[in-house]
Amino acid sequence: MLIMVEHRDFQDTQYAFAAHIRDPDNTVAPVGIEDRRMAIYRDLFFNNLKNLLGTFFPVLRKISSDERWRHLIREFMKIHRAKTPYFLQLPEEFLAFLQSEYEPLDNDYPFLIELAHYEYADLALRVSMDENDIDGIDPHGDLLTQVPVKSVLAWAFAYQYPVHRISSEFLPAEPTKQPSYLAIYRRSDDKVRFLELNAVTAALLDAVDTNHTGLTGEALLRQLAGKIHYPDVEALIRHGVDALEEMRQLEILTGTRHAD
Repeated sequence: MLIMVEHRDFQDTQYAFAAHIRDPDNTVAPVGIEDRRMAIYRDLFFNNLKNLLGTFFPVLRKISSDERWRHLIREFMKIHRAKTPYFLQLPEEFLAFLQSEYEPLDNDYPFLIELAHYEYADLALRVSMDENDIDGIDPHGDLLTQVPVKSVLAWAFAYQYPVHRISSEFLPAEPTKQPSYLAIYRRSDDKVRFLELNAVTAALLDAVDTNHTGLTGEALLRQLAGKIHYPDVEALIRHGVDALEEMRQLEILTGTRHAD
């Protein structure tokens, strides 16, 4: 019985310790632990997380004042319950916190979540273990008569703010009239790059990605022309195949496969 009581007391101390570390301003420290010692742990946990997330989100950190950044980290520690102990998965936890738990301040950047998502995507691609299945893929195949294939290491997103341009010198207060369409991709040399797309090329890349019926490149372009009511189908095909070729050269596309 004594062992069980001691075990329970130890667990209670652990819970109190963790709660105080997360929110020292509103949660008392465990009884019997000198504040000088608790301060070491408070600073260690907070500063390590602050610096680590600053490394993962470099632009967001650079454009944030020290006070603003400390607020974000403290709110993350107070509110979010991470499901992983792995450092490389913390950015995903931080993004999830911003998207679903964080209550923005009046002076927060309006593009805060989109910028965090963009920086997370960059990191996630760098560490992704996904590999392209090249079986049956012709890297030099005809993009019109065969089926274009997108790399699994190429992701496309639409943002209301031009997140790829945000810096200390460019902090947009309003979204752009048209979304910023970006393809973020990792090349065979493991370097991550982005390609700015227009609405048509973004729709084309999406059509390639969701082409589950095995349509050829030409069929995809004709289908797209009808969907967006493009007035000159043949012109769209000419421009479209050039866009597909550029994406292949950049390794956004891995090549083609034969139509079913």
